[in-house]
Amino acid sequence: MKPIVQISLDVTTIEEAIETSQLALRCGVDWLEAGTPLILAEGLRAVRELRAHFPETPIVADLKTMDGGYLEAEMMAKAGATYVVVMARAHEETIKVVCQAGKDYGVGVMGDNLGAPSMVDGAKLLEDLGCDVIIHHIGLDERRGIAARGEVAPTPLDELQEIVATVEVPVQAVGGLSIEQAIETPALGAPLVVIGAPLAINPDRFERAGGNLEAVLKQICDQIHGFGDVPVRRELPQV
Repeated sequence: MKPIVQISLDVTTIEEAIETSQLALRCGVDWLEAGTPLILAEGLRAVRELRAHFPETPIVADLKTMDGGYLEAEMMAKAGATYVVVMARAHEETIKVVCQAGKDYGVGVMGDNLGAPSMVDGAKLLEDLGCDVIIHHIGLDERRGIAARGEVAPTPLDELQEIVATVEVPVQAVGGLSIEQAIETPALGAPLVVIGAPLAINPDRFERAGGNLEAVLKQICDQIHGFGDVPVRRELPQV
């Protein structure tokens, strides 16, 4: 499949999210993500406003569902989400009902292995229970906490190829990647590339980063889209 560039809108106002989205789409970004900070700050209004402003653009609602899975997925779908996110650390029944809601409401389900005791096993469990995409995710607090102790923090690249080899669905790698590392992920078998903190979003204040963000994003999109096809064993669902 052709690589896809997704920007994580980890800002806290809908106005900044819309402005950043307009810039990102001009640069060639394919998908918009209503990040967790944005949804916490604005609620599902954030998804509705993004859908109203960008009616043809896929939107990921990153609520990180842990319980009440069917209702949360239903609400996000009705607000205009194209994909919803459920966590590997949720109960298996929650993952199952989110996937069922995805079928019922015509949205895709992304399974996030953040915090799983085994990242590879967590990814496989998510696929087995029906998720359409695996998010291989090393969290912000985990990375910072380990680094603060003077240790080397893990990155999503550490086990990315093993996860790609284990699951058939498309994979994306998330969590503290540099620009160069993010651009590298399609070559490692992960066609869904997420651009967010710290590349486009200030991770301390959760606002759009300064500098020439437009030039940086265009360079990233051009390089990723120029990679060519990434082999996957199962394509994205039609949503």
